[in-house]
Amino acid sequence: MPDSLKTQSPTQFARVAVVAAGMVSPLGRGLSETLASLRTARDCVSRVTRFSVERCRCTTAGQVADSWLEDALPNDRKSRRLHRVSRMVIQALRELREQAPEFRPELTVVGTTSGGMSFGERYYRALQGPNARARKIPEWIANYPPQKPMVDALEACGLESPCQVIANACASGTNAIGVAFECIRSGRYERILTGGYDALAELVFVGFDSLQASTPDKCRPFDGARSGLVLGEGAALLALENLATAEARGAEILGEVVGYGLSTDNHHLTQPHPSGIGPRQAMERALASAQLEARAVDYINAHGTATPFNDAAEGRAIAELFHRVPVSSTKGMMGHSLGAAGAIEAVITLLALRHGFLPANINFRAPDPELALDIVANAPRATAPRVALSNSFGFGGTNASIALAARA
Repeated sequence: MPDSLKTQSPTQFARVAVVAAGMVSPLGRGLSETLASLRTARDCVSRVTRFSVERCRCTTAGQVADSWLEDALPNDRKSRRLHRVSRMVIQALRELREQAPEFRPELTVVGTTSGGMSFGERYYRALQGPNARARKIPEWIANYPPQKPMVDALEACGLESPCQVIANACASGTNAIGVAFECIRSGRYERILTGGYDALAELVFVGFDSLQASTPDKCRPFDGARSGLVLGEGAALLALENLATAEARGAEILGEVVGYGLSTDNHHLTQPHPSGIGPRQAMERALASAQLEARAVDYINAHGTATPFNDAAEGRAIAELFHRVPVSSTKGMMGHSLGAAGAIEAVITLLALRHGFLPANINFRAPDPELALDIVANAPRATAPRVALSNSFGFGGTNASIALAARA
């Protein structure tokens, strides 16, 4: 625990521990595979195989292999009807439960953007197409609601919990963790399951390609010649618990969530305010929430989509608020998983704090002369970070940042 956190009054807020986590993403299935990919700065972006990309500028994405999901459920009729994102969430929740089998959430708060969007695509095409498969329509409709993957996972793991869904563009996963953190810190809850999920969908992929936000090149966050993002997919879940309660029962503590900040700049439908005021306010508020000064932060896992405007706005905010803090975006390795991104990147940041390294910002060739940043370029950096920020910023100027601390 950093000294600056120890000055906080123990009666003012409950402290919030992360007692377990699970994830599946292009980096691998589970925390061990993810850690191995991070340590080797592995590029997990590949040509899209789920649907045709012949007419798209961008042809690559970070994809979760179907083979990783085959043992998520039995091969029965009910299971075969589930969307693959349900299988991702089930895998993540099972890993979490293996670490903390006694963890039973009072509330579940998750972020996502598209839910079962690919089932929605099939449904509407079936209504218009000459070969409509009417018998499949109930399956498509049943899997369309965005909360369905989480409900499926809770059922598969024998858990019951009220479920809240936050759909706040690409900040969804981080906002979900932030809301869960605030609920426990306030004393209203002891244990909350939180995280985010999204699956690659053709409608979303083609939409980003049409906006020319996606790149036909490599995804190069913060590079002077960056030209756009690549999409990804995945699911990540975190078990948050009142720290005193967790310690009393002898739980293993992976780290702490110590602060949360959000802002909305409402500058443009898809572009951030060029001054970086939105990201800066989110980070400032996360620091204020954690009662930390900027100099206490050892690492920032940036939103870093590699689009010209987004990286410029975030980079300016970081450069103004911090003095040469190490920064990296892990999206070059795995793509941008939209509503899942904040949750996946929060787990990545926890792994960095727990195992003593800074994840790499791969595909980096030359710095942007307009951004005075210390980029963790192309290879992990061995160090011992104690406090880190994880940022997520979305369309419409929605911005969220969480502060995470290593276990003392």
